[in-house]
Amino acid sequence: MSLRVAVAVPFRAAGSRRMAESSFVVDLSLDRDWFSPDQAKRLVDVAASEGLLDREGDELVAGFDPDGVSVPEGFHPDESVLQQRSVFEKTLGACVEAGVEKQEAVAGINRLQADLAVTIETAAILYARRRGIDVAAETDAALADL
Repeated sequence: MSLRVAVAVPFRAAGSRRMAESSFVVDLSLDRDWFSPDQAKRLVDVAASEGLLDREGDELVAGFDPDGVSVPEGFHPDESVLQQRSVFEKTLGACVEAGVEKQEAVAGINRLQADLAVTIETAAILYARRRGIDVAAETDAALADL
């Protein structure tokens, strides 16, 4: 997922899982020229909403191991990483990250939705859980939306 990669890069450069939010923004905007400062701040908000970042005062803490993320040569994120994703999109993304082909996951989720007469979010969560994929955060978000 390019959001995870974009978040990991500044932490990897700093050699830490914790850094000042201002340093994170400077890395993404001025040092790398990937985003404007406002867009970099938006990326912080999106990443925090997806559980990739935690805020502790003026610092950001990675919610994952940045060194465990593979950064492709010449990586440059596009602006789509600045958009918050729906519960369905997050759950589908978790399935794909777990090794399920996207087309296979979408077809399975659609079958469950039709068979059980439930929302697409519910079907996606059920599909993932049946495959042992951790979607606890997505489940909590879906329940909160009810």
